[in-house]
Amino acid sequence: MKDSGVAAIPGRDAGDTPREPGPAPAAREVTHVAEANGARYVLSILLVLTVLSGVIDAVCYLGLGRVFTANMTGNVVVLGFAAAGAPGFSVTATFTSLAVFLVGAVAGGRLSGRFTHRSRKLSAAIATEAIFVAAGAAVACTAATVATGWGRYTTIALLAFAMGIRNAVIRRLSIADITTTVLTGTLTGLAADSTLAGGGNPRAPRRAGSAIAMLAGAIVGAVLYLHKGPGLPLVIAAVVAALTAVAAEASPLVRGYLDKK
Repeated sequence: MKDSGVAAIPGRDAGDTPREPGPAPAAREVTHVAEANGARYVLSILLVLTVLSGVIDAVCYLGLGRVFTANMTGNVVVLGFAAAGAPGFSVTATFTSLAVFLVGAVAGGRLSGRFTHRSRKLSAAIATEAIFVAAGAAVACTAATVATGWGRYTTIALLAFAMGIRNAVIRRLSIADITTTVLTGTLTGLAADSTLAGGGNPRAPRRAGSAIAMLAGAIVGAVLYLHKGPGLPLVIAAVVAALTAVAAEASPLVRGYLDKK
C-alpha cells in the first residue's frame, strides 16, 4: 500500500476525511443563554403591550360608548348588538372603529414591508402606536367630551388606527400564544394542552401571563377612567408605549432574538 505521506491522527483511520470542528460546548451554552434571555425580553415587551390593550379598551368601552379599539372580536359582537337596536350601542361608532382598524392593519402591513429586520418592525410599530395614542390622549384631554360628537369619533379613529398597526406587525412576528389583543386562542391552548386534558402544559406561563396582563390593564384603565376621566389613562398608555419602543429599539437582546429568526 502506498504511503500518502500524511501521518494518521490518533483515534481516526488514515483514510478518514478531517471534519470541521463544531462549536465548543461552552460557546453553545452561551448562545443558548443569550437566546433564552432574548426570548424573555421580547415576551416582556409583548406583555407590556397586552397591558396597554386592556387599558385602552377599558377607556374606549367605558368612555366612548361601548366600543373596542383593540379587540375586534368584541367589536363585531357589539356591532351586532347595535344593529339589533340594543340601547347604549352605536352602529356608526363601532363601524368607525372596525373600518379604521382595518386601515391601520393595512398600514401596519406596509410598515412591516419597509424593514428587513424583525426587531425594527417591532420598534417602529410601537413608536407609531405611541404617537397615535398620544394624539388620542390630547383629544381626550382637550375636548369637552369624548362620549359624543367629534371628540368621540376622533379618539376612536386614532386609537383604532394605532391598534391596527400594532396587530398587523405582531402577526408578522409570529410569536406563539401572545397576540397582545386577543385571548380566545390563548385560553383555549392553556386549557386544551393542560395536564387535565392529557397535555404537557406547553408555554403555560406565557399563556397565563397574557391573560393576567390583559386583566390587569383593564382594571387599571377602568379605575383611572372612573376616577380621573379618559385623558390620564391614555396619556399613561402613550408614555409607556414610547418607553417600550425605545427599549425595543435599543436592546441587543431583541435584535439577537428576533433578527436571527
